[in-house]
Amino acid sequence: MCMDIQMKAIIHTKYGPAEELQLREVDKPVPRDNELLIKIHASTVTSSDCNVRNQTFVPGLFRLPVRMQLGLIKPKNPILGFDLAGEVEAVGKQVTRFKAGESIFGTTEPAYGAHAQYICLTEDGALAAKPANMTYQEAATFPVIANTALHFIRDLGDVQAGQQVLINGASGGIGTFAVQLAKYYGAEVTGVCSARNVELVKSLGADQIIDYTRQDFTQTGQTYDVIFDAVAKSSFARCKDSLKKNGIYLITVPTLAVLFQMQRTARGEGKQVKIGGAPARLDNLLVLKELIEAGQLRTVIDRTYPLEQTAEAFRYVEKGHKTGNVVITVAHNGP
Repeated sequence: MCMDIQMKAIIHTKYGPAEELQLREVDKPVPRDNELLIKIHASTVTSSDCNVRNQTFVPGLFRLPVRMQLGLIKPKNPILGFDLAGEVEAVGKQVTRFKAGESIFGTTEPAYGAHAQYICLTEDGALAAKPANMTYQEAATFPVIANTALHFIRDLGDVQAGQQVLINGASGGIGTFAVQLAKYYGAEVTGVCSARNVELVKSLGADQIIDYTRQDFTQTGQTYDVIFDAVAKSSFARCKDSLKKNGIYLITVPTLAVLFQMQRTARGEGKQVKIGGAPARLDNLLVLKELIEAGQLRTVIDRTYPLEQTAEAFRYVEKGHKTGNVVITVAHNGP
């Protein structure tokens, strides 16, 4: 670390409410031989960031192993943030994939640290050239959330042309991408959202809309090849009768009940419950980049906050009513 050059970052020193996040001056990192120094222009706040910051949001069964990984008493990494878009400011002498001045987007996973002006990452991570047809703010919304949607729709759901797919939480961060990806793979898509987001979800390609404030999608009599609960507001027991004979139920939160159902339904033919992590992968990021540049995938941004107001962004995300994504913009004084 270089002690005489500083940068701004949002510092996370203890588990608790958003008020614990503080804007501070910290040492600007210096890239090692296999790293690139990224000047961050945009990041995001997601439910995953909230779960890391406030461990009460993690299901009780998983709280201890999560704490063991992230820091038992206090956080090991004082800077949150998984997504980023920015410029390569400098590269180590072993770096070959990138050069100074390139615009890139990607994720810090499996670590984090993007709620800052700069970060150093190895070149073998999930980093790629920023799509030419997107701003930094737009590009920053894709690496984690769109990758999650891709993993559930393409890999776990194996969505195929002609299938009937329902997306619960179709106006959320994962849901907005899941609707578009399910349509891209040829499915007929039903989106579940509130009345205020009906037109938005239609514009993303949904063929039918169910307003959850007026109708329970499990009571319509319609059956689906895949039900993807992108907001973890349903259950397999409730959705089972709405699945076709070999239908798949996907959910994003791994509760004890979900894990038991996944194990039980995996033993034979019939309806299945599936859940799984969506690890950051360069090949997936490149798939997303190709879809973005082809006009097949776009983002929805609800609100944008400057780095200094990151705590307020966390509070907004934790209300659970955001539409699409919440972006953090990172300003830089001077060159």
